[in-house]
Amino acid sequence: MLSGKGRLCATIGAMAFLTAAGELRAQSGADFFRGKSVSYIVPTAAGGGYDLYGRLVSEFMQKHLPGSTFVVKNMPGAAHVLGTNTLYASRADGLTIGTFNMGLLHAQIVGSAALKFDLRRMSWIGKAAEDPRVFVLAPHTGMKTFEELAARKEPIKFAASGVGGANYIEQMALVSVLKLPVRILAGYNGNDDQLAMRRGEIDGTLASRSAYSNFVRNGYAHIIAQIGGAASDAPQLRQFAKDEAARALIELVEVQTTIARLTAGPPDIPADRLAALREAFRAAMNDPDLRARTEKLDLPLAPLYGEDIGKAVANALERSPEAHKILKDIVDASKK
Repeated sequence: MLSGKGRLCATIGAMAFLTAAGELRAQSGADFFRGKSVSYIVPTAAGGGYDLYGRLVSEFMQKHLPGSTFVVKNMPGAAHVLGTNTLYASRADGLTIGTFNMGLLHAQIVGSAALKFDLRRMSWIGKAAEDPRVFVLAPHTGMKTFEELAARKEPIKFAASGVGGANYIEQMALVSVLKLPVRILAGYNGNDDQLAMRRGEIDGTLASRSAYSNFVRNGYAHIIAQIGGAASDAPQLRQFAKDEAARALIELVEVQTTIARLTAGPPDIPADRLAALREAFRAAMNDPDLRARTEKLDLPLAPLYGEDIGKAVANALERSPEAHKILKDIVDASKK
């Protein structure tokens, strides 16, 4: 039997254990974030669609995760790869999350050496929108339809991001399978392509619809075809596919357009913290003030949450081997 002193020590030890256990429980889930700062990585410079959505999501997730402070960190470079690599390598404590272009699916499919992440393993929190791709042409081309572009004899100039980036790979692949008379010029980042189009040095591009909505509305370009989305002001690109290769590739891009303006974290965030982040994201998406803000800014909003995104990503990565081969051939050719 324990002496009086032994019983006292045992009691103190038990109380200390219970106190520590209680503190651990108190730090679980949403309580963990009280008094802590959450870094939200945006892999572009300030300004533009990714930055705008990132700041909106951060503002309203902070609102619905009491006691937390969200700080947006812009980390441009390598067509979203730098920021996404950093996000993936961050500590899995729930204090670093962020966004990126789902065009990185293409880069993972072709096995880009620059990628230090596996999209299958991300901790998926939610996505804010769908963002169809659109083929746009400047008025100075004199063409108003996709059929006119396809029938053209002389090539026109399309702007793309850096060689090997998601936008570049996507454009090269679609131009190739659709046999379009288009010469792609790389190195146009941010809104450089729109400025170049207004100067007349670029004739068109393939881009996200949301990035070009105001540009088109102002009459600086017009949409001749789109991939995904429900808008009826332009034909769906799939109707111009003449073989299985083109259909397979367009279908892959269509899947990707449904996962836009996403928020994710590194792999293996503890389940209770990940659940708290997902709940804060869901509350943010349903916040009347956020919805009013997006409506005023004419930003699309079509949320999806948690593992539903992970399933969609896995589905895209496991789709048609034919589409994957097309992408790999395009990348291999660009290296020569």
